[in-house]
Amino acid sequence: MRKTTAKSKHTWQLIVIIVTVLILGLNAIPTLYGNNNALLISSSNPTQSLPAPQTLRQLMQQENIQVKQIISGDTDSKIVIQGDDEALSIAQQKLKTDLDDSYEVRLGSQSAAPKWLNELGMSPIKLGLDLSGGVLFVLEVDTPKADQERYESAKDEAMHIIRQQGFRGMSVKLPETNGDTSTANGLNLHFLTQQTSDVKTLVQKVQDYLPGIVYTKIDENNGRLMFSEQSINEFHQQIMAQALTTLRGRIEELGITEAVTQRQGANRIRVELPGVKDPEQAKRIIGATASLDFYAMAKDGEIGAKTFKDNSGRRLRVASKPIFTGSSIENANSGRDEMGGALVNLSLDSVGGEKMSAFSKNNIGNPMVVVFSEYHRNAADEMVKRSRVINVATIQAQLGNRFSITNLDSHDEAAELALLLRAGSLDAPITIVQQRTIQASLGQDNVNNGIMALAIGLSITLLFMGLWYRKLGLIANTCLVLNLVCLVGLMALLPNMVLTLPGIAGLVLTVGMAVDTNVLIFERIKEERKRGRSNFLAIEIGYKEAFRTVLDANITTMITALILLSIGYGPVKGFAMTLSLGILTSMFTGVFVAHVLTYLVKPQIPVKHKELLS
Repeated sequence: MRKTTAKSKHTWQLIVIIVTVLILGLNAIPTLYGNNNALLISSSNPTQSLPAPQTLRQLMQQENIQVKQIISGDTDSKIVIQGDDEALSIAQQKLKTDLDDSYEVRLGSQSAAPKWLNELGMSPIKLGLDLSGGVLFVLEVDTPKADQERYESAKDEAMHIIRQQGFRGMSVKLPETNGDTSTANGLNLHFLTQQTSDVKTLVQKVQDYLPGIVYTKIDENNGRLMFSEQSINEFHQQIMAQALTTLRGRIEELGITEAVTQRQGANRIRVELPGVKDPEQAKRIIGATASLDFYAMAKDGEIGAKTFKDNSGRRLRVASKPIFTGSSIENANSGRDEMGGALVNLSLDSVGGEKMSAFSKNNIGNPMVVVFSEYHRNAADEMVKRSRVINVATIQAQLGNRFSITNLDSHDEAAELALLLRAGSLDAPITIVQQRTIQASLGQDNVNNGIMALAIGLSITLLFMGLWYRKLGLIANTCLVLNLVCLVGLMALLPNMVLTLPGIAGLVLTVGMAVDTNVLIFERIKEERKRGRSNFLAIEIGYKEAFRTVLDANITTMITALILLSIGYGPVKGFAMTLSLGILTSMFTGVFVAHVLTYLVKPQIPVKHKELLS
């Protein structure tokens, strides 16, 4: 009865091993094939049909570029190119020249694995910046400038309340900064001596609008409105989170799926773009700080009206507060109007749709002004905001949450504006403080050197284990190979996993850790044999007793890896991720798989160590 139970136990374990190794092994296969260069063609207009595959093939033949495959989808087409980066660049330029302006041609890649693997959704491991080449950006978020913008918004709201309540003799001003935004740390409030109750009313209404602001009385006629320390810290956290979300959205719009975007320090963001072959486009999109605001025209004599210039230099006065901002935009797509001109179709969220519906209903026949704003550095290296009117349209009927911005200068401008609006605007300006480009050839050298190091380490380990432990060594070697297969398959299976050069070092380290697990178990088995245990009993006790030591060792290593994973970035994070996954696969193959294989093979363990090599 006991024998049947043990047999059934190892039967289900064997099924688990076969299924796990089969799934992870299939996911590991595409990594052996790598990727081919490809061009992704998409249309900015969802109703426009994509170019026929035969047309695309003929355009490539005109440049003597070999096409391996053309994949046609519902929303895009992919041309798989057989050639280097130069051929890919020539092919992209050819398509941009010969296709309609409404088509977008982006650089990309396609798995070189067999078609049936691609249809199963299996793809190679995503390579990091140091292995595939690409661009590294380190961006700095200008939080002092965001604080200044916040205080300016608070000042506009306070002045609006003062005018609305009719508090004569009361004023709110920003302190003099002399270009240094770090000194913009409050609002100066001036009032008359008899306006004590009016000041309380003003402060209460401002605090309702901005809950984090506090009032401090200076003397009988002056006070100061400032955000609390807690409110400032929370605002900076929100700014950084919003910047990360926006940048990730922009990177996705660029079609880069292997990017690494993470916070670095208090106010910096590290962006790694593996495989990027057009760094200037990436720099232009990622570094853009564009925002969009929709205004009504100011009425004659309106106090607090703002003035903006359009592209022709004409000055337009608009209301002090926008109808709604770009934060209400859910989606944006470029297209053409009836005359072939460039436009951007917008979709608003429920809040923006309600504001637009109410405004357009009451302002039919009146103009609405669209203001585009972005930050740039002036000659004094100061970050300043530049705004311009890009559209003035007369409202012909009540609008809802869908409408268009027309009369744009070009289709390229429309496409770029739509991209920025889809990804979201940045509440704080960002500056690229570091940019580094790694050539694809250097990345390939790193891959080759890393694989060579892994191969040498693996070969020496396999040779040693085979000579020293004989049959047990063959089991250990089998588990070691399965460990690498499972680890590569698991890394390819996880969607956000990116292999870096330090990650290859983690692979090499995993080989040593996996062997260490087997050595601990095998030595314990030999000790049990020396104590007079039977061959079968020595194996069972050896695995059971050594498991505690193996588990303790791997847990301590896992804790270190998780700490590196949580606080590290870039190469450190790549190493920690590979090490963490390697610990899991080492435990699976070194303990679980090795135990089952030992039970099936039933190797004879000599009682004396010297007999092991005889």
